Amino acid sequence: MHSWNVSAGEAIGIQRRLSKKILFSGIPEKIQCIAGVDLAFDKKSSMGFCGIALFGFPDLDIIQVAFCRDEVHFPYIPGLLSFREGPIFLKAFELLEKKPDVIIFDGQGIAHPRKLGIASHMGLILHIPTIGCAKSRLYGDYEEPAMEKGSRSYLLDRNGEPIGMVLRTRHRVKPVFVSPGHMTGIEESADIVMHCVGRYRIPEPTRIAHKRVGEYKRSFLQA
Repeated sequence: MHSWNVSAGEAIGIQRRLSKKILFSGIPEKIQCIAGVDLAFDKKSSMGFCGIALFGFPDLDIIQVAFCRDEVHFPYIPGLLSFREGPIFLKAFELLEKKPDVIIFDGQGIAHPRKLGIASHMGLILHIPTIGCAKSRLYGDYEEPAMEKGSRSYLLDRNGEPIGMVLRTRHRVKPVFVSPGHMTGIEESADIVMHCVGRYRIPEPTRIAHKRVGEYKRSFLQA
């Protein structure tokens, strides 16, 4: 779809062009498996690590966890993380024995200054429904949802248009920031994330991906 060996300015131009192709409505007719994605980086080198945890849906029984590591060449720049993380994710994705019907990323979808966070970017490349579920806000304004589990409020762009949902996944804990990636709607994305919540604030697919990629990183660095 485009080169990954680009400057920050070129990356911004790519985001603006690709964001026009994003479809942020609807939901897959049938979801049989769902994946969670998280990445980790070594602060002392240019090595990056990706973990993808694949689950059956709706029971959330774990099917596979795929890992990949590679050198990272794009710098850490907020708003351009998909150019840093995307190439490793795409390599890890090829290792999955079964392709997911939906992918949840620990990051942003359209709740992004140019409406192309990593969930949107990767969903467009793979043509798979994706969701961004971030622990913190990157972009947008909102009113705090009620403190009860399941409470939600819209995340709005500068024009007051909804770009995501602020979702309280546990009673009296900080909310998560859910936004459609590609081929999913705002309400539908929040519903899917809420279904994937277990005992913790973070949905199980990305929570397990985070835990397992951390173990993978430590194992590699200690070898």
